[in-house]
Amino acid sequence: MHDNLVILAGGASSRMKKPAEVSNLSEEEIAQANERSKGLIGVGPNGRPLMDYLLVNAKKAGYKNIYIIIGEQGDLFKSFYGSKDKDNDFHGLNVSFAVQYIPEGRVKPFGTADALFQAVEQYPELNTQFYSVCNSDNLYSSEALYALRESNSPNAFISYDRDAMEFPSERISRFAVAELNKDNFLLDIVEKPDAAVVESFKDAEGKIRVSMNAFKFKGEALYPYLKNCPVHPERDEKELPTVLLNLLQDFPNTALGIPFSEHVPDLTAKEDIVEVKAYLKKHFPVLDWN
Repeated sequence: MHDNLVILAGGASSRMKKPAEVSNLSEEEIAQANERSKGLIGVGPNGRPLMDYLLVNAKKAGYKNIYIIIGEQGDLFKSFYGSKDKDNDFHGLNVSFAVQYIPEGRVKPFGTADALFQAVEQYPELNTQFYSVCNSDNLYSSEALYALRESNSPNAFISYDRDAMEFPSERISRFAVAELNKDNFLLDIVEKPDAAVVESFKDAEGKIRVSMNAFKFKGEALYPYLKNCPVHPERDEKELPTVLLNLLQDFPNTALGIPFSEHVPDLTAKEDIVEVKAYLKKHFPVLDWN
């Protein structure tokens, strides 16, 4: 099993900064949503950020080395998780920071694949090891994170049952759908699937599976595809699913979809803050680092 978890936290959070469509947020919550990276918004019962809960679950899953990819203005992360650039001790986790720099001529980061590429350039030891990658604004269970660590497949991702997600149906319908073969290896990721054909993507269990950006990668194999990732023609970003699919063109049946059926709390917009706070209050009355 590997010990490395890379957390993507350098995005622009543009949807979170849009005006709220709910009225039950405090001025402080609105201010944090407008100013902070999503993973640092204080949604815990004690005002601690969502990232705390992700790190608790990562520790329970057995990860030891945490690499947080932050933006150029991401110093607030260091006030929470360690002032040094690398090797901070946070509740027994070894926390290091990688910076996703914005290329000249752009006003926002260049996407998740660019973030991971910059991170492995700053920490080249990852290119000789296995590592997991996840978002900072999703709360993955310790069981799902452990499943990535224990998978024997060179690459893997958590293949979530779409019907278990506790989101509005309109939001769920926008999720990209994973096409798997009979052995649960990834064949394709279908963006914005048409409702008329989405049933054809059911897996061996009869479930429609979606990715929530929880991956395991073999660093050495992934690196050239990260380095040469093309830009998405519509979103003008370099994206991890593109990297993975390009890898699979040359090395098919090397990315296992690990089936999970559970909700994944998500902080995308201000409307999510209330729901995530309620989830944490119910499921994490105490933040236990042991």
